[in-house]
Amino acid sequence: MTESRDRTGPDHPLREGHGVPGVSVVVPARDDAVHLARCLRLLAAQTRPPDEVVVVDNASSDSTAEVARAAGARVVPEPVRGIPPAAATGYDAARGDVVVRCDADSVPGPEWIAGLLAALGSRPDVVAVAGPGRFLGLPPGLGRLLSALYIGLYVLTTSAALAHPPLFGTNMAMRRSWWLEVRDGVHRHDPELHDDFDLSFRLAPGDRILFRPRLSVGMSPRALRGGRPAVRRLARAFRTIGLNWADERPWERWQARLGHRLRGGGA
Repeated sequence: MTESRDRTGPDHPLREGHGVPGVSVVVPARDDAVHLARCLRLLAAQTRPPDEVVVVDNASSDSTAEVARAAGARVVPEPVRGIPPAAATGYDAARGDVVVRCDADSVPGPEWIAGLLAALGSRPDVVAVAGPGRFLGLPPGLGRLLSALYIGLYVLTTSAALAHPPLFGTNMAMRRSWWLEVRDGVHRHDPELHDDFDLSFRLAPGDRILFRPRLSVGMSPRALRGGRPAVRRLARAFRTIGLNWADERPWERWQARLGHRLRGGGA
């Protein structure tokens, strides 16, 4: 667990009116101006455009902040390097009822936000929804195969550790009210863990994360890099598990969630 910190978001979230939820898209970015420019163009072209885009400038040395401002995004600085502090800062700053998250190199289709909102509103116990990424820039057959293997392995292994489906930072949405409930429990000050996996551990037995395979977005194949980046990703996964299993063992998580369902708490 981590200590609380100052909040940059207002007390009252954005709303479109007539009960329609306001939507904030949070994009953590560091030295990724070229990819960010494309991502922001695609966000502006959504059939359900966001009410605001929050770009978290994570100590960039390039034109990331300038690109974001030129596209009409709100830039929030986070000088502490690392995705966990950058993502948490963005969620704190978001003003929408629904907080959508993607990466600077995410390539969403025009129906992406609308699809996330539909899944999130499908039942009241759903507090967050995620979808897969598909690698771009690879031969079609190879890209589909590697995407399926990468996401399939991620979902399988993390679900076993969590006792429920995981979030995936490249493609996810959550209720802002849920973030406000759980944000003091995330390890936001630890850059050597996976922030989306860590946030997934905050799910209570009575709440639900949906993983929707059809809600995919394009993403860079740089996640497939081997060598030291691969070793670092694996080390972060084990660190995330270790920190969270210290609070709740895996059998305790499964027992609590299966018990809740058996008591009629949801299918």
